[in-house]
Amino acid sequence: MFPGRGVLFVLVEVKLIIWFCLTVVQVLAALNVSYDQRALLIDGKRRMLISASIHYPRATPQMWPDLIAKSKEGGADVIQTYAFWNGHEPVRGQYNFEGRYDIVKFVKLVGSSGLYLHLRVGPYVCAEWNFGGFPVWLRDIPGIEFRTNNAPFKDEMQRFVKKIVDLMRDEMLFSWQGGPIIMLQIENEYGNVESSFYQKGKDYVKWAARIALELDARVPWVMCRQADAPDNI
Repeated sequence: MFPGRGVLFVLVEVKLIIWFCLTVVQVLAALNVSYDQRALLIDGKRRMLISASIHYPRATPQMWPDLIAKSKEGGADVIQTYAFWNGHEPVRGQYNFEGRYDIVKFVKLVGSSGLYLHLRVGPYVCAEWNFGGFPVWLRDIPGIEFRTNNAPFKDEMQRFVKKIVDLMRDEMLFSWQGGPIIMLQIENEYGNVESSFYQKGKDYVKWAARIALELDARVPWVMCRQADAPDNI
């Protein structure tokens, strides 16, 4: 036996643990993210970011680390994904955040890889996904009309968006909390259909922006293909 050999191994192990902890802290350092009408600012500095899309329920959780790693190797700074309402709430009021729908695990994996995340809450996602991501039970609510200034739809949409934002905040996943989420999206490509709803469509856009900002996520919200989005979106 070699005297002191066990002590040496312990010291090496402790150093590795300290190095790992410092690395994780560095990757998940709290960041202030804002927008100045020209660019996204991360801690006050304008950034040009390259993003890659990974839709977490289209792969198994075992596949996620490799997909994220390949995105990073390809030059991505940001992973973007939708939140898939019909997967997370297949039955009204009953939520699923397990298996392929473990969005918290997915977001944490993105963060641990050193990448940012853009969460496109929608909740309409399109994405060549069944029913555009809407749960089937939604159509059976009396008096509902999708994606317009309609009280039954807005009530359900607001409830789901709040559920996702609250979950991300509770899990400390926003950039100001040391997490990877630097940006959120409300609605999706609504500008393509807005004119079909006339004034009700315009009112719906303003409402969607307002309820998003009221959630106080403290990261920028965006809309996709929405020329008349309010200035604070």
